[in-house]
Amino acid sequence: MTSTPRSPAGSRVPAARAWTVAAGPVDDPVSAMLLREYLVDVADRYYRLHEARDSTPEEIERALAEMPSDDLAPPRGVFLLARHAGELAGCAGLRLLDARTAELKRVFVRPAKRGLGGGAALLTAVEAVARELGAERIALDTRLDLVEARALYARHGYREVAPFTQGPYAEVWLAKELG
Repeated sequence: MTSTPRSPAGSRVPAARAWTVAAGPVDDPVSAMLLREYLVDVADRYYRLHEARDSTPEEIERALAEMPSDDLAPPRGVFLLARHAGELAGCAGLRLLDARTAELKRVFVRPAKRGLGGGAALLTAVEAVARELGAERIALDTRLDLVEARALYARHGYREVAPFTQGPYAEVWLAKELG
């Protein structure tokens, strides 16, 4: 069962209508801010699980430098910004790996906006953009501890596949045929 959020005045607003998703420049300060929030969120979860601490500002700066997002831009990529009731609330990136496959990256919904349909809105938009880029499949990797993200992907038809990337944070590989 899906719930419909209430507007500030108390009337019902369909969840899908509360969200808008549009491409934005990945090198824009607003995009950089969201990417930093995303990285702090996933890094803090990682360090809390493995070292019982939060990430440091130096670790975040190093990770931003080591894992740039500049390939989430045309012509072979896109960076999407999600807004909930007009307020900036999340992001997702997509890049072509080859002529048939796009890779989903940096999916993030701000904690205060989670549970309101933002992840679904981002995935719907990402899949439409992937089709526009000519992709027939979307693939991603994620971590085992990101259970909410893995559940979101499963609800939207993403299934486990053989590893196609490597790295210290790639523990689960998923893909969806866009058919």
